[in-house]
Amino acid sequence: MIAKSFKLALAATLLTPLAACGINSVPTAEENAKAKWADVQAAFQARANLIPNLQEIVLSSSEQERETLNDVISARARATSPQIQLNPDDLSDPAKVAAFQAAQGQLSSSLGRLLATVEAYPELKSQDNYGRFMTQLEGSENRIRVALKDYNESVRNYNTTIRTFPDIIGAKVIHGAKPMVTYDAPTEGAEVAPTLDMREK
Repeated sequence: MIAKSFKLALAATLLTPLAACGINSVPTAEENAKAKWADVQAAFQARANLIPNLQEIVLSSSEQERETLNDVISARARATSPQIQLNPDDLSDPAKVAAFQAAQGQLSSSLGRLLATVEAYPELKSQDNYGRFMTQLEGSENRIRVALKDYNESVRNYNTTIRTFPDIIGAKVIHGAKPMVTYDAPTEGAEVAPTLDMREK
């Protein structure tokens, strides 16, 4: 009976410090960051899903808009291609994250150019479909900003967890954890939603 009690006490003594060495906190922080990344991907996909609606609206306008629209369609194809998508295990690979950021930044840039081009056409701005699209796009861009902010915060929390004592012990020895990459806009202003002045000039 004494031997059994001693074994239980010894096990509790050994497990207590291990519990504080990142066994649970490291994977918890990692899974949280991966979940936030899923939100980022969903937000970007929602924006990509809006572009066919814009395509239908702009196709009825002049050739100049159509040329700019082609840039948007091409950028959307690159941004949504399987080769550019990130799975959760890629979040510690700076090159893959940078490629994804660049593709999304190019889509943001080309979409902004198209919206600036069509702004000069009152007949297009007055269309109900165009107004609805702009409302949906604004909501989509806002969701992207929130998702990116939440993702970056979760990554910073994870990276801090795997680098600080005592969690660093479990991170290195047990989990082989690697830092994740935060999402930074590849070009200045790319993280800002395209805006369009809907007022008649």
